[in-house]
Amino acid sequence: MVFIAPSILSADFVNLERDIRTIEEAGADWLHIDVMDGHFVPNLTIGPPVLRRIKEIATQPLDVHLMIEEPGKWVDDYIDAGADRLTFHIEAENHADRVVHNIQSRGVSAGVSLNPATNPESLTYLLPIVDQVLVMSVNPGFGGQSFIGSQLCKIESIAKKLKEIGRSEVEIVVDGGVNTKNAAMIVDAGASVLVSGSAIFKSESWRETIQQLKTI
Repeated sequence: MVFIAPSILSADFVNLERDIRTIEEAGADWLHIDVMDGHFVPNLTIGPPVLRRIKEIATQPLDVHLMIEEPGKWVDDYIDAGADRLTFHIEAENHADRVVHNIQSRGVSAGVSLNPATNPESLTYLLPIVDQVLVMSVNPGFGGQSFIGSQLCKIESIAKKLKEIGRSEVEIVVDGGVNTKNAAMIVDAGASVLVSGSAIFKSESWRETIQQLKTI
């Protein structure tokens, strides 16, 4: 089964409550929340206060993606604000295994993310303990970018390694440039969760686009 996690970075922030309710009714399985600090990536987005209000509205799990420096210092803040799944970048954390365990100790699913240029071998020692791996298929920071095709090999490599160690249940999340034209090859490579922002929110029918992504 493939889960669809619309990225609310592409929603209308003036009417965020409306868009959250509408996207959930349209079939979203998770809500993907991009957290950017203006340092690790060149953009600023959502902090814990906004996430807390989203949690009051949302009925689906909140998949929070920390694109920030020193994410370990912020884990508790985002969990307290309502994160159900919390992913951080391996490039930003020197003690990734400690952060994974800290997240899981709070009863939240822990994920690690890789930028496009990061070698998947850097995940080897974390694959036995994480709940999900997020592959960035664009350079993080802004929505609306095109999918980087070379990331298909990375997805395949991670899926193969997880199968080898008996952890095929770990979710492989793909984020960046995902749309109805490339979803099939992304899933064929091993993805189980598709994060999609512009392709959904800028489409004429959110429901139809989500259903197409689920059935491709």
